[in-house]
Amino acid sequence: MTVSRRRFIVTAGAAVASPAIVRPASAQAMTLKLHHFLPPISNVHAKLLAPWAKQVQQASDGKLVVQIFPSMQLGGAPPQLYDQAKDGVVDIIWTLPGTTAGRFPSTEVFDLPFICDRRGIVNARAAQEFGDAHLANETKDVKLLSFWSHDVGLIHAKKQVKTMEDLRGLKLRFPTRLAGEALKALGASAIGMPVPQVPESLAQGVIDGAVVPWEVVPAIKVHELVKFHTEIPGSPTLYTAGFFLAMNKARYSGLPAELRKVIDDTTGMAFATSAGKVWDEAGAEVRAMVAKRGNTITSITDEEKQRWIKTTAPVQEAWIKAMKEKGRDGEKLIADAKAAIAKHAKA
Repeated sequence: MTVSRRRFIVTAGAAVASPAIVRPASAQAMTLKLHHFLPPISNVHAKLLAPWAKQVQQASDGKLVVQIFPSMQLGGAPPQLYDQAKDGVVDIIWTLPGTTAGRFPSTEVFDLPFICDRRGIVNARAAQEFGDAHLANETKDVKLLSFWSHDVGLIHAKKQVKTMEDLRGLKLRFPTRLAGEALKALGASAIGMPVPQVPESLAQGVIDGAVVPWEVVPAIKVHELVKFHTEIPGSPTLYTAGFFLAMNKARYSGLPAELRKVIDDTTGMAFATSAGKVWDEAGAEVRAMVAKRGNTITSITDEEKQRWIKTTAPVQEAWIKAMKEKGRDGEKLIADAKAAIAKHAKA
């Protein structure tokens, strides 16, 4: 159901306050509302989106202001964010395309098991390059500002995981459909849910753990709710997830040319690069914090990793087949993604 722009804005109110709300420099400033699902304490909010909002205001000499509403403060659920931008309920959104399974099939290349690098900066730049080449049609109903992918994903659980056998029957939250398929192939009981639901689900025993990158751990208190964290060594890594920063198309087109240029100059590869750095830097900091806390961080062996790669290979094969049925060349998309990843890994 489409909810009117006015209804969302009224329910939000003007009193929403967070470090990311940048006040207009003058009465003539144009304000863009950015909506996302993570809390304001999250690294995404504080270290990526808020600095970008400040950059936009400075680059536009105060003529353009990005006002950020975290934690779904303007209403709806995380899977509805893309449509909120498409329908003009909000101006800009940050979300995972993987929350709406099958809607953006080409983006799923970066969700497949054992495709991506362990470093966020590599995956972010590669995904942006891939997006520029392949996502125009799938995202034609919005102005896609950036598409990027995070760093190494890992398993956080209430029991130690060293082997596939340890995963058997473990109820693990997954972020995207293909991450879920990979976990199922490895023997886990995969449960899909938006990341804001993870803390309560862990506390109530609905799930035994979750797969998320280090960066998001503090925002949802995973390190307080589980004691064990399992890393996958080297590259490629078990899984990553892609993200969209997207804008309402009419709102973007309606901006004066000089302000559209500000948006263009601060998004695309520039934004993806910033995102990659945030994930890598924040991930290292969070890992150190979790280790200092006394939680157990385990890395599976290289031999065990090869077992996981072999066991999850059918997930990739099934995806290629499904893409063919949709008239897309999945093998070429994988080849292009891998080439971009290899290119940026050497940079």
